Amino acid sequence: MQFEGAVIKEQGVTFAIVIVKPHVLNSSAEAQNARSSFSGIFPGVPIILMAQDSSGRATYQGRPDIVRFLTHVSLSRIPWKKYTLN
Repeated sequence: MQFEGAVIKEQGVTFAIVIVKPHVLNSSAEAQNARSSFSGIFPGVPIILMAQDSSGRATYQGRPDIVRFLTHVSLSRIPWKKYTLN
C-alpha cells in the first residue's frame, strides 16, 4: 500500500504526518489502527493523521501541541513524500 506522509523536525520535536481518508478521523478505533499500521515506518515519533475535506481544508488529529502548530503551516510547505507500507 502506498501513502503520502512527511517527517518534520521543528523546535526540537520530530513527528510524522500521514494523509488518511476523512472517515478515519471520525472513528477513534480506525485512527488508532492507522497509527499502529504506520508506526513501523515512523518508529518512536508521534504520528499525526491528516485528512482533507472536499474544499481541500486540512484537519489534523494527534498530539495537541503538534496539531496546534500544524494549523498555522501551509500544506505546500510540508515536505510530502510517497511511502510504501507492506
